[in-house]
Amino acid sequence: MQAPLFAITATLLLFGASARAQTRSTPTKVASYSYGTPGTVSYEHLSFWAKAGKRTDIFYSYGPDRKEVTVKYLGKTQLNGEPGFKVRFANGNVLSVIPKGTLLAVSAAGQTPNNFAWEYEGPVNGVGTFCDVCVADEKEAVQFMQTYYLK
Repeated sequence: MQAPLFAITATLLLFGASARAQTRSTPTKVASYSYGTPGTVSYEHLSFWAKAGKRTDIFYSYGPDRKEVTVKYLGKTQLNGEPGFKVRFANGNVLSVIPKGTLLAVSAAGQTPNNFAWEYEGPVNGVGTFCDVCVADEKEAVQFMQTYYLK
């Protein structure tokens, strides 16, 4: 009985190492944007993810506790002649996301947009953890959005 258990364990460990190596070889990237002040009721955050050259997930978080929900990419759109895309929440609410320079104008139908700015995710004054998968700056964030969400 011990031999099969050892063989299974060894196979699982080997497969796990292989899966980790594969994950490292297919880069994951994220661009994060926010509106408002972190830790307050008015704070909103959107993170856009891509892996292995493809758009993957979008997460929306809000409030002082950063409650997080997944939103679904609905595809490209135009709002007032400007290119962008739409996302939908599980409850059916839809937001338009329109890049404007280094900002994202985010709005529900008929509402004034909030301008989300690229948000740095990493250590501040030497405190915190470096984000390996995060885009490095506003310029890279704009390129990331163009590549994965607007083409």
